[in-house]
Amino acid sequence: MINIADIHDCFGCGVCAKACPKQIITLRLNQNGFYEPRIEPADQCIKCSACIEVCAFISKDETAGRRPVSYAAWSLDNEIRMDSSSGGIAFEIGRQMLPRGYKICGVRYNYAKQIPEHYIARNEEELKASSGSKYLQSNTVDGFAEIDIRSKHVVIGTPCQIASFRRYIRRTKAEPNFILIDFFCHGVPSMLLWRKYLRTIGENAKLTDIKWRSKRRGWHDSYAISYKYTTSAGTKHCFSSLSDGDIFLKVFLNDLCLNSSCYKRCKYKLDNSAADLRVGDLWGSRYQHDEQGVSALIPFTDRGQNIVEILQGCHISEIPFETAAEGQMRENARQPGNYEHIMSLLRNPKISLRQIERYVTRREQLTRIANHARHPIAAIQKLIKRMTK
Repeated sequence: MINIADIHDCFGCGVCAKACPKQIITLRLNQNGFYEPRIEPADQCIKCSACIEVCAFISKDETAGRRPVSYAAWSLDNEIRMDSSSGGIAFEIGRQMLPRGYKICGVRYNYAKQIPEHYIARNEEELKASSGSKYLQSNTVDGFAEIDIRSKHVVIGTPCQIASFRRYIRRTKAEPNFILIDFFCHGVPSMLLWRKYLRTIGENAKLTDIKWRSKRRGWHDSYAISYKYTTSAGTKHCFSSLSDGDIFLKVFLNDLCLNSSCYKRCKYKLDNSAADLRVGDLWGSRYQHDEQGVSALIPFTDRGQNIVEILQGCHISEIPFETAAEGQMRENARQPGNYEHIMSLLRNPKISLRQIERYVTRREQLTRIANHARHPIAAIQKLIKRMTK
């Protein structure tokens, strides 16, 4: 294999675009709404195989299961903590590395394009756009293109993005200039799901602000989307949570339309990581009554441990790794048997998200009946009859 031309359904990390000396690789959404690399124009490829060498999707990673020292952590700045998905520790790392000469490559939501994207923050004001989770696959191309490997950067991304980026800076002998941070990752849902969700807001509505993990009801009920949008009638504020049945969060967190590589090829659960540091929600019994948010902070390298030791203005206490990982996914999500049908519904512009929700709900009902009813066939027939009235 000389280039990534024949790679499909990959992680979509975009590091191959950064590595290409001819700069002819970009990312495009495939038919299922996930990023894939494209060589454009293909006849300009010089067959150097740089794109292949940095690709974590097709390579064996240097990650290995280990039980590192772990920490419970949160920012002592209540505003930062409440604006973050968990304890705000990733934001604190970025904020405190800025005056040490680092630029921060994180993810913000681009309201003009309606996509999450990697970008470079050069000061604290610019860094604020990276705060909080973005429960979508980010486009890395422009953000990674701005990175000068001769300068110092903190790079934050999904574990697969970071794994490929590690291969890139190792190949270019630039590792000393970088701090790499990943997080406990559930997987990424299709952009087709997000586009249908946006249409439920309104065809002429303009989204102006969004947070995927609102703590309006506290940290433990923070699978909640709060957003603002404008129309000719003015600005409207909305709030929708998983506990109230939010359809985006329901479809995403039930693993119904993740990238196929999230089901089949993810190598980065628990303590498998190519990062210097891993962060995430510290779910579990120890902090079950904390509603402000607590971060798990796990250093995998000496560089990562050094960062932990120099952080200021944060609560940091050592905990067992099993406590840090409590409540996190221990294996890849299982691809649903009706995955292709769900994707076809998402691709169909005539099918609304509400119709997909009804389909998903009916499948859930049928599954429960089949698993628990004393006379499942009769119960299913009764349910179908009620649905068709």
